[in-house]
Amino acid sequence: MTSRRKFLQKLSAFTAATTLPFFHTLEGKNLVQAIQEKQYLSTNVIAKDEDFWHLIKQAYTVSPTVLNLNNGGVSPSPRTVQEAVEHYNRWSNELPSHYMWHILDRNGKEPIREKLANLAGCSKEEIAIHRNTTESLANVIFGLPLKAGDEVVLSKQDYPNMINAWKQRELRDGIVLKWVNLDPIMADTSLIVQKYTGQFSDKTKLVHVTHAINWSGQILPVKAIAEAAKKQNLEVLVDGAHTFGQIDFNIPDLNCDYFGTSLHKWLCAPFGTGMLYVKKDKISKIYPLMAAPDSKSEDIRKFEHIGTRSIAIEQGIGQAIDFHQMIGSQRKEARLRYLKNYWTEKVLKFKGVTINTPMNPHFSGAIALLAVEGKTPQEVARYLKNKHQIHSVAIVWENISGVRITPNVYTLTTDLDRLVKAVKLFVEA
Repeated sequence: MTSRRKFLQKLSAFTAATTLPFFHTLEGKNLVQAIQEKQYLSTNVIAKDEDFWHLIKQAYTVSPTVLNLNNGGVSPSPRTVQEAVEHYNRWSNELPSHYMWHILDRNGKEPIREKLANLAGCSKEEIAIHRNTTESLANVIFGLPLKAGDEVVLSKQDYPNMINAWKQRELRDGIVLKWVNLDPIMADTSLIVQKYTGQFSDKTKLVHVTHAINWSGQILPVKAIAEAAKKQNLEVLVDGAHTFGQIDFNIPDLNCDYFGTSLHKWLCAPFGTGMLYVKKDKISKIYPLMAAPDSKSEDIRKFEHIGTRSIAIEQGIGQAIDFHQMIGSQRKEARLRYLKNYWTEKVLKFKGVTINTPMNPHFSGAIALLAVEGKTPQEVARYLKNKHQIHSVAIVWENISGVRITPNVYTLTTDLDRLVKAVKLFVEA
């Protein structure tokens, strides 16, 4: 009964906002009805229900010709999110300085912050709304009071923008970077933790960990790494660009101090939306990237002083959260992992094909890296695009090589059959 009550509460909250055009269409009405009818199905059962996910696909406006399997870069927003952005943009343009600053910014931002906090499992006083992961983490990287000689542990497989930010602090402030080199298919918690702890010293102040490596989809045991770091009183910063909205978890459970993510990836929020989590007792020590009236304030909002921004895009985050919760975090995670397994298990039967991503479900989610013996990632990606209109991305980075394949909730198994057929033709040519 408790589970049913929670589901109905979420559905009620979502359908309360269904004045947007999509939910007056046949596709929209059918989707809401299907969710009501299938609420009791287990996540494993719903993950394989193609009829249900076909209805989800109808809620998007994806290309009918090009198959997008590069959702790891940026994901499309569902129609409801697009409609919300268009609505708030038109409304803001009627009287910008009044509607943007005195109505939406003053009264509309806090409900978005609270929705994000509820999804993240933390207090809204620990959530700042940003434009992407880079902006979120840069506030911490450049705001930490580090001095010459202080050490930061990070990996060669981290995202380039974050690596460059740390290198700038190294150049400017004389901090010392200690590098971990990860095995892209390693699926052993203790060995991964040892790689990080092996770089700890009495001068280490912080550990930077990427929750899911963007190049390959490898998920790192952040909580275990954080627990090891805490034993030595180290702080932990997490790059969660590829896990928030893809995997069901609460940020505080990771035992980290700082967490940044892009909402336009797996949450399918409007392009140019992100989020920063800072543990409440850490806020005052971090200088904001853009100066605030009180840089030492304990108020999380000090990280949001970026000047004029798109309020319409920001407001669209709320609709994205509603859509995400309508599907359900656990259902979504199960579906994405099912899709990854669906295509990888088929292509692994072809001669010369390997997957350079752990297959262990604890170490990977939606993303997997396809490699073909004797062929470069560029050759494979080019063939998929030119011959089969399949959009992917070639990856070559720090002992990681392959074609990144990233489906999303609107991807059907018939779409992946198209990929499998294309790979078969390529290796047999």
